[in-house]
Amino acid sequence: MQHYEDNFANNSLPISDLQPEYTFLDLPQFQHPEMLNCVAKLLDNHIKEGRGENVCIRTFETIWTYSDLYKKANQIAHVLVDDLGLKSGNRVLLRSANNPMMVACWFAVLKAGGIVVATMPLLRAKELTTIIDCAEISHLLSDKQLEEEVRVVKSDFLKQTSFFGNSDLEELMVHKPTTFQNFHSKADSVALIGFTSGTTGLPKMTAHYHKDILNICEAFPNYSLQPTKNDIFTGSPPLGFTFGLGGLVIFPMYFGASTFLIEKPSPDLLLKAIEAFKITICFTAPTAWRVITTKAHEFDISSLRKCVSAGETLPSKVWQDWFEITGLKIIDGIGATEMLHIFISSNEQNMKAGATGVAITGYEAKIIDNNGNEVARNEIGRLAVRGITGCKYLNRIDKQQEYVENGWNITGDIFRQDEEGYFYFVARGDDMIISSGYNIASIEVESVLLTNEHILECAVVGLPDKERGMLVCAYIVLKDYNKATDAMKCDIQLWFKQISAPYKYPRVINFVTILPKTETGKIQRFKLK
Repeated sequence: MQHYEDNFANNSLPISDLQPEYTFLDLPQFQHPEMLNCVAKLLDNHIKEGRGENVCIRTFETIWTYSDLYKKANQIAHVLVDDLGLKSGNRVLLRSANNPMMVACWFAVLKAGGIVVATMPLLRAKELTTIIDCAEISHLLSDKQLEEEVRVVKSDFLKQTSFFGNSDLEELMVHKPTTFQNFHSKADSVALIGFTSGTTGLPKMTAHYHKDILNICEAFPNYSLQPTKNDIFTGSPPLGFTFGLGGLVIFPMYFGASTFLIEKPSPDLLLKAIEAFKITICFTAPTAWRVITTKAHEFDISSLRKCVSAGETLPSKVWQDWFEITGLKIIDGIGATEMLHIFISSNEQNMKAGATGVAITGYEAKIIDNNGNEVARNEIGRLAVRGITGCKYLNRIDKQQEYVENGWNITGDIFRQDEEGYFYFVARGDDMIISSGYNIASIEVESVLLTNEHILECAVVGLPDKERGMLVCAYIVLKDYNKATDAMKCDIQLWFKQISAPYKYPRVINFVTILPKTETGKIQRFKLK
């Protein structure tokens, strides 16, 4: 029985009393042997069971079979251990856009007994250094195209750096065996570390086990997607984001399906891929669904059968517009890096207009007040969830105690639950606007604004005000920026007050040409504030 030689992750986990309560783990689909490396199920078993020549990864330029990915992952694992001196339990930072080598490196790290820390391609040297120092990362594998920022990183923890994309990693791989004996990890050994909520100051890093990675495959995909080996997945979220990792790598490979990766996935490229490669399942953010809806008539997307939205709440108008054009119902969902993936969602048989959904198989959720008491149905409050995964912050007792209350994970979202058990997003906890005693949810104002014929996109925040406490402030992208006049502001305000409660109308309107967004398409309201 092997244990990690580098015990940083295990020693940094919160004590059991501070960890969330886990539920549903007695169900057969969530039970695992004591010793488990998740790569065996996700990749190796496809080779053993004769599916090696099935397509695994596609791009616009190339196709990899499961056998191709298996061999390359094994060769990279040999490089990590033989040439780069990886010890089991070492953290390995991955830096790349969504491409096949990024996936091969992800599997290789776990095969070799390392812990994956996947990052967004746009991070700069300062942010990378913070992550490396925080997680005491010893190894870094990066796409050669992103070399410049890596070269600027200065950290005493970083011992080895290697680049792929016709670079030194491929040179080292050439003479390595295409088989590898996977590290014999435990089911509750840390497999990956995800960084949350920015990387300035002291960031939060949350850990997930090998069994967690397999467990989420039995939850959201089975509940909402019903995948088969014939499905082809695609989407826009980066693999450094757990939403993208699940939707574009873990889920398709768990079910023996294939994935289509796009390094810079614009709405046009997503539509082009869907048409040309007969994509069946697409993951992207609400902002992208909105743009795709306006262009869908230009492409043949008849192969598409499941559409998934996450990252931020899905406006009802975007859902309705897409349904009217395609007949497809976008599956909304809420997840968190702390929970690894989606825990509240819907499926075609279990969907309600305006609702995010219900707690999916493997999870339970409730709405609580500030004292931790469950509130009455249809009252707003804090979302609390528990189930097969949960928050495990490393070296952050203060944040762990904030996120976990009485065994429940408190996500920071404000929700309400109706009589039938459906959950409705109200606001992020820090996006509630309290103006003259009224509680106004940013998303509620945005949903109204998006129905205006002149408005393409918008984001609503609260501005401090001496008289009212806060003012509702809307940043608006017009379909025609030439109409960005004071008269248009007045027209929008008058129109708003005619179709919604007047106290909610945006007293301040700023016209902009673009809204600040993350790589995953989530609007960065904190920048607007």
